[in-house]
Amino acid sequence: MERNVARDSGVCVVARRGGVIDSVDASRIVVRVNDDEVETGEAGVDIYNLTKYTRSNQNTCINQRPLVSKGDQVAKFDILADGPSTDMGELALGQNMRVAFMPWNGFNFEDSICLSERVVQEDRFTTIHIQELTCVARDTKLGPEEITSDIPNVGEAALNKLDEAGIAGIVYVGAEVGAGDILVGKVTPKGETQLTPEEKLLRAIFGEKASDVKDTSLRVPTGTKGTVIDVQVFTRDGVERDSRALAIEKSQLDEIRKDLNEEFRIVEGATFERLRQALVGQVAEGGPAVKKGAVITDEYLNGLERGQWFKLRMAEDAHNEQLEKAQAYLSDRRQLLDDKFEDKKRKLQQGDDLAPGILETHLGLAAKGLGEKINVMIEEQRKVAELRGFLHEIYNEIGGRQEKLDDLSDQEILDLAKNLRGGVPMATPVFDGAKEREIKAMLKLADLPESGQMRLYDGRTGNAFERTTTVGYMYMLKLNHLVDDKMHARSTGSYSLVTQQPLGGKAQFGGQRFGEMEVWALEAYGAAYTLQEMLTVKSDDVNGRTKMYKNIVDGDHRMEAGMPESFNVLIKEIRSLGIDIELETE
Repeated sequence: MERNVARDSGVCVVARRGGVIDSVDASRIVVRVNDDEVETGEAGVDIYNLTKYTRSNQNTCINQRPLVSKGDQVAKFDILADGPSTDMGELALGQNMRVAFMPWNGFNFEDSICLSERVVQEDRFTTIHIQELTCVARDTKLGPEEITSDIPNVGEAALNKLDEAGIAGIVYVGAEVGAGDILVGKVTPKGETQLTPEEKLLRAIFGEKASDVKDTSLRVPTGTKGTVIDVQVFTRDGVERDSRALAIEKSQLDEIRKDLNEEFRIVEGATFERLRQALVGQVAEGGPAVKKGAVITDEYLNGLERGQWFKLRMAEDAHNEQLEKAQAYLSDRRQLLDDKFEDKKRKLQQGDDLAPGILETHLGLAAKGLGEKINVMIEEQRKVAELRGFLHEIYNEIGGRQEKLDDLSDQEILDLAKNLRGGVPMATPVFDGAKEREIKAMLKLADLPESGQMRLYDGRTGNAFERTTTVGYMYMLKLNHLVDDKMHARSTGSYSLVTQQPLGGKAQFGGQRFGEMEVWALEAYGAAYTLQEMLTVKSDDVNGRTKMYKNIVDGDHRMEAGMPESFNVLIKEIRSLGIDIELETE
């Protein structure tokens, strides 16, 4: 079962045809196809490009590893390369660990387990995660934000990861970064505010620049450390791109062009090798520098430019047909690779039209819309032939399948249509999913806007929103719990304006630790002083916590608890109910 799951999951590379492995490296596998599976004029090679270190939507790493070696014989549907969560072409989600069931000094009480150091040292459960961090420089009312390494109140040491070769202010590829490190230096203009004494001093020393911008740089989030593996710079359409963006784009385009040229070289070499085997020893009728009746030799073909091969006329029609088909095949292949390059170039320069999740939403919308249209046709009791034609259009014309709907009886067509009323099921594999044009065709067939966007109305006012909105259906899953993502620490930080208590949650850099039940626990233990500091200086006693911080800095560890802010909030709440209440202090 594991092999079938791995093969059908789409994460492995599966052989399209049988043959012999011609060459293999970390990023490409070339298979010389068996003669009985090759069509006339074709190159007879299958090229498989592997996906390397790509980020998945769950921030995990998608990487394919070759399983075959040069000279190996492979059959159709054999697995050529492993993907994530597979090993030797089979599903492999865990590790084989040696275990012992025994109590060990109470450390493995209930659901705890003890690990050997080797588990950590050998990285048995280590996974690579790829995180994408984004920084946007916008035009504000006070002026444009600027990407720069000239950031106010930041020392030289904090800027040593930024790339000075391209645009100053963006981290270089290969930099090892940790929590708080600057990835993109950005400054934002700020309005005239009351200056602090420090800012007044800076303004006196450095002039205007020191205070008219604030530091809004992109930094590495807390608890995150790793290596920068890629940097991309995108520019809004119509805005001139800077030198770093152009340099990155040029290097990526050069890499793509080199890769596609290498692919064509392999195909071209295999095609001419196959032609050589067919032509050597055969009689020619005419051609470049060859007389009628002459026998084609290796030496003759070696001295002939490859473009001239197709001008040869052979005595046998089968060889002439092979030459013509080979020429057409190479021309089509070159055009295909050129189109591929232009498509990748457009994506680099303009960006993808829609993100993958959005396309999924559109496909869901089309599926639902087609189901509703089928439902209307059933309710209007349209002819079966009309239903059959509509289903044929969905499955065989736009869907690209070859369903034999004509073989189904009228009753079977009606039953199928009734099953599709809730929506037409769609399967869109990860790396070979539905194309944008196919989704647009589906939306058009369902009488829905091709953009997938609709006019929505504010339910409170009845007014239409200013812009049309993307509407659709998305299949959603949720699960991913790593200790690294949960671990959090804070000493001081931001406080809620109303209650003056620390904010909650890691995302807000919060510090809430004690709830109702925890308070009961301390009350039960009779830990009065611990409870007092938890509910005052560590929470919402504004003066007390300020004084406590000062005492700790001064090396004096005494605590003077005052009035918590929650008491004042309670007083205000009671007054709002019309009850006059005052605290009388002695």
